[in-house]
Amino acid sequence: MEAKKAVGIWIRVSTELQAKGDSPEHHEHRARHYAEAKGWDVVEVYRLDGVSGKSVIEKEELKRMMADVKSGRITGLIFSKLARLARNTRELLDLAEFFKSYNADLISLAESIDTSTPAGRLFYTMIAAMATWEREEIADRVAASVPVRAKLGKPLGGAAPFGYAWKGINWNGEKFEKREFCIDEKEAPVRKLMYELFIKYKRKKTVAGKLNEMGYRTRNGSKFSDTTVDRLLRDTTAKGQRIANHTKSLGEGKKWVGKPKEEWIINACESIVPEALWNEANAILDAQTTTRKKPGPQAVHLLSGYVICTCGSKMYVFHKSPSYSCKKCKNRISVADIDEIYHEQLQSFLLTDSDISEYRQKSDTILKEKEQLLSHTAAEITRIGKRMSDLVNLRLDGDLSKDAFQKEHKPLEERYTQMSEQLPVFEAEVDFLRIQNLSADTVLEDARSLADRWPQLPFEEKRSIVEVITESITIGKSDIHISLAYLPAPLLSQNGGKRQYDLTDS
Repeated sequence: MEAKKAVGIWIRVSTELQAKGDSPEHHEHRARHYAEAKGWDVVEVYRLDGVSGKSVIEKEELKRMMADVKSGRITGLIFSKLARLARNTRELLDLAEFFKSYNADLISLAESIDTSTPAGRLFYTMIAAMATWEREEIADRVAASVPVRAKLGKPLGGAAPFGYAWKGINWNGEKFEKREFCIDEKEAPVRKLMYELFIKYKRKKTVAGKLNEMGYRTRNGSKFSDTTVDRLLRDTTAKGQRIANHTKSLGEGKKWVGKPKEEWIINACESIVPEALWNEANAILDAQTTTRKKPGPQAVHLLSGYVICTCGSKMYVFHKSPSYSCKKCKNRISVADIDEIYHEQLQSFLLTDSDISEYRQKSDTILKEKEQLLSHTAAEITRIGKRMSDLVNLRLDGDLSKDAFQKEHKPLEERYTQMSEQLPVFEAEVDFLRIQNLSADTVLEDARSLADRWPQLPFEEKRSIVEVITESITIGKSDIHISLAYLPAPLLSQNGGKRQYDLTDS
């Protein structure tokens, strides 16, 4: 029997909200009822009472929660709304990445986000894809400005190479209005000595050792290495040619790669060594270098692992032919063909138009009924509370006897307590339905537009979506069955949450 999912509850209510009656206990009861509806075990409650959400990353309670995620003690965190977890956008994004890295789920009741469900994971994936596009657009705008700044001789970020410095001029009392690329008088003699030593010894390790023995160090105070010596010897800046716009980043945390030479911007600068000395040193380096072409990364196909033959065997792509093949049955299909077929199905992979209409009608009806019950209960609690307060005032003013007060007040108090305990149950039911349905106006519409955006998505984003929504792709001799593992809650009873497409070859 599969063990129940262990989750925690996060509660943070500011002092101001507590004063308005938004108690931590209310949030906890609501979250517990949601966990109960999902069949989860609540193993821990994390509380930050009366604490602002401006920054929570350094709070001990947050660190305790993150430690439990790391250790696997909890695999999900329930909270009433994103603002209750943290108000700082950067911290929210960091926490989302943290949970994703440990395969743990975030459940925000107010925003109807539950990453433990296929719909929630799809929603998260699409949001991540949109964020990727935005980052790429910003990166494109920045990249477009780089050649312009390079041609003007302006800094493009990062420190100047060893032997040079960016120096500010025209101080206006607040900041430097311009920065100029100049020789660093302390480092330049060491850079020149490096070339002279290499011409003499013709060994990069020997040059590094000699410089270190003389007491010279790199800019950050570390010893010279053969790698550093090689990089500085090859840098054309030393001979008076500063190359800009010659590299680009593949993304945050990824390596930098070179740009085509036609995109390079070469600006003249003051030289440290004569061009002849630079050429002699680099000729030696070229003669010593043995070119080794490293094998490229292994090809990864979009639907790998999901394509199976009707005989039950997995189909693989072999190097000789770009097709998925079954060794047992010799059944095969072109990679390009199945990718195209899969793409076509994304336009209606969630539901048909009639399904969407039925789904919206059912989900809206169920939610409306639950919301009406919730609203009635909240209004009744308010009415009873006011009546109890009126009775207390009558008793204090002497207009009501003790016996009469108890006769009237006690039943009201019992009802008030009962309904107050029931209120978070109804709230949890509404939360549960909203998250299960994910609202026809969010995921349904966004997901159906995937086909339009599909060609522009990076491979990694496409693969993430495939992993979220795909159960299997069965290849027959004359038909293809695509089984998808997501369907909204009101229609689950019809086909178990999976949708199958039969594509018969003509």
